Amino acid sequence: MKLSRIALAGGVAASTVLLIAGPAAAHVSVQPVGEAAKGGYATLNFKVPNERDQASTVKLEVNFPAGHPLSSVTPQAVPGWKIDISKSKLDKPLEVHGKKITEAVSKVTWTADEGEIAPGYFQQFPVSVGALPEDADQLVFKAIQTYDNKEVVRWIEEPTAGGEEPDSPAPVLKLTAAAEDGHGAAADDTKKTDDHKAAGTEASAKESSTAASSSSSDTTARTLGIIGIVIGIAGIAFGVLAGRRRSA
Repeated sequence: MKLSRIALAGGVAASTVLLIAGPAAAHVSVQPVGEAAKGGYATLNFKVPNERDQASTVKLEVNFPAGHPLSSVTPQAVPGWKIDISKSKLDKPLEVHGKKITEAVSKVTWTADEGEIAPGYFQQFPVSVGALPEDADQLVFKAIQTYDNKEVVRWIEEPTAGGEEPDSPAPVLKLTAAAEDGHGAAADDTKKTDDHKAAGTEASAKESSTAASSSSSDTTARTLGIIGIVIGIAGIAFGVLAGRRRSA
């Protein structure tokens, strides 16, 4: 009997843990496509699960970190959702490719137009961003999720020093070490393009050299042929004249 009671209590405790851990695990999060290297550019996916059984998600607001403003923020179109981009002036302008940037995106809002996130589904909202800061190990994006029953869930709590996840954690993007050239994959693509161009130039030079050599050989052969013909004609003429002299 005691064993049955212990097993029952253990089962109830386990169920309680699952019920508590379940909602905490299904929160708005952010994941990079590939790596998010310091000083580089990246595509981020904000993943939004629907946590309610009787309501659909109809709005998402993502706030960008003011302490590390990004000079470039470009959301990708999502069918059935309208996008609104809010900008704010910077206290300290950013310098990008020799140009001063005086304002940066502070918030991106997606509002359901013909689409929504129904119960049991999730939606991803892609955004291209850069350049990522070089003096930070992570970026925190505070998000607000709104349901069609007017319920609002604020995913704005930052990670604690102990590493424990808060009840309503904000999406956190972990940054990886900067690439050696400071540009990441884009620089690799440029290098590959330059290598292809160099290879093409070398091949063209070889083709030109081969063509020039072939042309020179053809010219020499023609010249020798003409000389041979002239010598042949001269020989025939000499023979004819010699025969006439003998006859005379």
